[in-house]
Amino acid sequence: MPFISDALLRVKPSATIAVTQKARDLKSAGRDIISLSVGEPDFDTPDNIKAAAIAAIQRGDTKYTPVAGIIPLREAIAAKFKRENGLDYKPSQTIVGTGGKHILFNAFLSTVNPGDEVIIPAPYWVSYPDMVLIAGGRPVAVETKIEHGFKLQPEALEKAITPKTKWLLLNSPSNPSGAAYTHDELKALTDILLRHPQVWVLTDDIYEHLVYGEFDFVTPAQVEPRLIDRTLTMNGVSKSYAMTGWRIGYAAGPLELIKAMEMLQGQQTSGACSIAQWASVEALNGPQDFIKERRKIFEGRRDLVVSMLNQAKYLRCPQPEGAFYVYPSCAEAIGKRTAEGKTILSDEDFVSALLDSEGVAVVQGSAFGLGPNFRISYATSAPVLEDACAKIQRFCSSLV
Repeated sequence: MPFISDALLRVKPSATIAVTQKARDLKSAGRDIISLSVGEPDFDTPDNIKAAAIAAIQRGDTKYTPVAGIIPLREAIAAKFKRENGLDYKPSQTIVGTGGKHILFNAFLSTVNPGDEVIIPAPYWVSYPDMVLIAGGRPVAVETKIEHGFKLQPEALEKAITPKTKWLLLNSPSNPSGAAYTHDELKALTDILLRHPQVWVLTDDIYEHLVYGEFDFVTPAQVEPRLIDRTLTMNGVSKSYAMTGWRIGYAAGPLELIKAMEMLQGQQTSGACSIAQWASVEALNGPQDFIKERRKIFEGRRDLVVSMLNQAKYLRCPQPEGAFYVYPSCAEAIGKRTAEGKTILSDEDFVSALLDSEGVAVVQGSAFGLGPNFRISYATSAPVLEDACAKIQRFCSSLV
């Protein structure tokens, strides 16, 4: 179509949204469908956060806000980074966007020129490469291995860096693999970055509070303070506080970068929803006890899913450190035939046949840049997960 821009022609629709919509359509048609494709906590937003939103409405805080966010929220963000991450940012070094995706998008649009490269470990969240492409840059996917827990290795990072490298994008814990980097693992990466001053670090910490067992979350600028002047640390309230629909993401970084993102946002969306911002003030400043309680529930779900998938024929599922995803390999199923006689040639074939046969919707690993795998979101109840995993076991057993 002649009216479609070249920038839009460079990108493709989100695979996770596509799978979720297909599952909805099948359900509407009367099929019994279990969807494990959505990256959204099944918990409700805590009542104190809802009350803060209602209070904002009642006192009339329903007008336009400053582009970069209301001052109380920017102060709460700076306090959060100091309290939880040991990072010293002024409120003026923070910015609020309409979700974490908005923050990432604005960071790339503000900094990436044609030909600039952005290193993205694979598997990656489906939107990362397309954001870079829209900005005119070149996404450089660096494949990780299941043997390394799907984590970027220092030698692979060193090899991927060129004079054109503008950013390294790190997501820990990861969507889709759930992999999270330890202090020592991050230090090995930041040591390399110190030798390449042209490379900035964009860290997506949206799953920060969802780490399990004795794992201690750390973020790159915390591990290596000498990188703080070229690091944008992104986070948000969607996952930890079950506020996905509120659409609030935030970041902190060097003032010059924040000002550039603010200028772009001023010509784009302006300030995020005022009511959601006041709710987010309460989220960051209010009681945090529920996070630990919910994290324990997620951990139990993770253990259930990992155990059941590792009992399924042809599957291999490592135990992730965080988030609410697992990323099992279905490599051994490639080349097998379904009961209907269809040959499984790819992970996309696997998830399509699984949906058709058992009504379980998952997302193919090729959508995340690394297969043959598939992603399961365990952000749903244990009984539903147990039923879904039993159906996956049955499907795998049917392959010959």
